[in-house]
Amino acid sequence: MLQRIFATDNSKTTIIIRLMVGVVFLSEGIQKFLFPVIRGTGRFEKIGLPAPEFLGSFVGTFEILCGTLVLLGLLTRVASVPTLIIMLVAIATTKSEILANDGFWMMMHGSRTDWAMLLGSLFLFVKGGGHWSLDFKLVKWKRRS
Repeated sequence: MLQRIFATDNSKTTIIIRLMVGVVFLSEGIQKFLFPVIRGTGRFEKIGLPAPEFLGSFVGTFEILCGTLVLLGLLTRVASVPTLIIMLVAIATTKSEILANDGFWMMMHGSRTDWAMLLGSLFLFVKGGGHWSLDFKLVKWKRRS
């Protein structure tokens, strides 16, 4: 089971997706604490999510933790699950109103980063951390022992 969690391919280009997803989630998580009124609690309250005080910190913490894990390529598949959930909730809670009020193309324009993060997270869930990841190093080390 543990072997499967760390499993990854030998792709050297996966680091590009890891950098994109990891940096964005890490940055957004930090900003939820630095600018809570516009990125954290205040934003969650504005879009009508329950318990915005709790959710702002909860989501920010997960974004920092998962963003860091993705950047390191450590537990990449596990770390991508919360990022997938975060992006699905973000699209459902913020883009559905744009779709209803302004139409499909405005929603697509407004959600381009959301889709990139969703699909990047899905890619990492499927493929793992790639060659330059701690997951790869751990699996390689485990095989030697």
